Amino acid sequence: MKSFVWPLPLALGLALALTLGETLAGPVKSPYQLVLQHSRLRGRQHGPNVCAVQKLIGTNKKYFTNCKQWYQRKICGKSTVISYECCPGYEKVPGEKGCPAALPLSNIYETLGVVGSTTTQLYTDRTEKLRPEMEGPGSFTIFAPSNEAWAALSAEVLDSLVSNVNIELLNALRYHMVDRRVLTDELKHGTTLISMYQNSDIHIHHYPNGIVTVNCARLLKADHHATNGVVHLIDKVISTTTNTIQQIIELEDTFETLRAAVAASGLNTLLEGDTQLTFLAPTNEAFKKIPQETLNRILGDPEALKDLLNNHILKSAMCAEAIISGLSMETLGGNTLDVGCNGDMLTIDGKAIISNKDNLATNGVIHYVDELLIPDSAKTLFELAVESDVSTSIDLYRQAGLDSHLSGTEHLTLLAPLNSVFKDGVPYVDANMKNLLLNHIVKDQLSSKYLYHGQTLDTLGGKKLRVFVYRNSLCIENSCIAAHDKRGRYGTLFTVDQMLTPPIGTIMDALKVDNRFSTLVAAIQTAGLTEILNREGTYTIFAPTNEAFQALPPEELNKFMGNAKELANILKYHIGDEILVSGAIGALVRLKSLQGSKLEVSSKNSVVNINKEPVAETDIMATNGVIYAIKNVLQIPANTPRNLRHVPSTSELKIFKSPLLRIGQEHIQLDY
Repeated sequence: MKSFVWPLPLALGLALALTLGETLAGPVKSPYQLVLQHSRLRGRQHGPNVCAVQKLIGTNKKYFTNCKQWYQRKICGKSTVISYECCPGYEKVPGEKGCPAALPLSNIYETLGVVGSTTTQLYTDRTEKLRPEMEGPGSFTIFAPSNEAWAALSAEVLDSLVSNVNIELLNALRYHMVDRRVLTDELKHGTTLISMYQNSDIHIHHYPNGIVTVNCARLLKADHHATNGVVHLIDKVISTTTNTIQQIIELEDTFETLRAAVAASGLNTLLEGDTQLTFLAPTNEAFKKIPQETLNRILGDPEALKDLLNNHILKSAMCAEAIISGLSMETLGGNTLDVGCNGDMLTIDGKAIISNKDNLATNGVIHYVDELLIPDSAKTLFELAVESDVSTSIDLYRQAGLDSHLSGTEHLTLLAPLNSVFKDGVPYVDANMKNLLLNHIVKDQLSSKYLYHGQTLDTLGGKKLRVFVYRNSLCIENSCIAAHDKRGRYGTLFTVDQMLTPPIGTIMDALKVDNRFSTLVAAIQTAGLTEILNREGTYTIFAPTNEAFQALPPEELNKFMGNAKELANILKYHIGDEILVSGAIGALVRLKSLQGSKLEVSSKNSVVNINKEPVAETDIMATNGVIYAIKNVLQIPANTPRNLRHVPSTSELKIFKSPLLRIGQEHIQLDY
């Protein structure tokens, strides 16, 4: 089959078209046009040019529906009902289905009545100059407030407009107009249009969800053509804005503390610049809600203060009307805030803390917030821990008199066990516990993403801790990190899954001081493995307790202890050639033993199993490895190379099939 090759001129033309933002299907549609198209598709069963519209129950708010809204049937968390209306620019015909007729073109003044802005017509009539202009020749665009928008104006504002119709009202209406035709495909996000009132700017924002705002007023129905222009219906009466974000902060009494904070942080230049931003501006009330000690600390620390304010600034202008569901937005500080809505309330991280929204500035939007959004980077270790599931650990530090390390300016990393670690009881704080807590504090401010396998960390308690990197776990000694780290002003919080056990000696040292392993120690010495378990290395030993050896018949135990080579082979099968802590064990890990065969280590419901038998105790840490206590002697599997294999006698089979030694195999492997 021959492949098709585009003729060169056509291929170049296609590439150029794609470069210019067009596809084979035509120009790329704007978000508003895509949502309108979706509404048309949903309404097509009701006839031509019918759009599905979602109406917020209990209000007059209507939205063209996108796919997500269609299935959720919700706007800002509130239920909606679907209605079917004529798409913009079309009307019904008696006796025919749908909206088959295009609206007849008339001038802008008459079109205002058609789109539901008769109040704008009324106020236009009151002026002496504007109606003739709207009915005359030319090319204009008007962002016409709906009747409901005019009704929502306060009596004070409305009185000031109608008391001087040929100045105040005329100027207000002219501010809604542009002296050329502007359709939605030109309403780009972040652009400004020059109004017909003193060339003042009109600020346009066109969001990915299809919502278009004009000075934060939502565009309800767009692109109604007129003989002398175009009419867009909006949901608010807009007013001029001449102040930057910085100037608004300087003018408002409720921003007294914020003014001082901005000045101390040096953010004035940014807030009076040209970059379009959203400032979630904390009020005086917001600053009063945090402890005075915390406030003084942040205000006195330029870096923490800048981080705090940057966490209140979003990287683009976001009007409240654009938020009809949850979305994540990045702050200047690099953090993510979940911006959403609940009915008419705008929410930040699920909390309705915005008291005054959509205050437009020349360089963005200000929403007043009554609660500080303090980022982790401006917090102490103590403040980070208070907000995490490690409150029991923090209480232990208080009892031990070590809480100053959590609120000071030392660069530290705290390994804080989860509260669930202490479900069986909280340890008593004595000198030993105090020292153990000090060994949970590392002498540096770390980030988990920069830790590497084999790295050693120094603690305030004088210990060196090792870092182990596994496929799905990152562990420091036996404690594995259970959540993303929280990096504060000076310290970092690592939430870990258990209390850390610093190593106190080699594997051989640890076995010798534990009376449970006296038989094993003797066996290791007999087998000549003492040097291996005393030297530097990375081993995991599954250590049979005295009970495990006692389960063997005396004659069999004596036989083992009397044959060093055979005993060494068996013991080597109990030793893995790398360090594997319990927190890194998933469904199944196959660990190579020093004998050569694989050990099958698994974990289920917090119980570790070795070769399908439960382990009695995990994570006894040593400087050269980790010890697991087990209550049975492991049987070498039958697939061991022939030179290491021993086929037992009938009597031996009976011995090794005893309940305490059952492994599921009928052959053991010994090296004579």
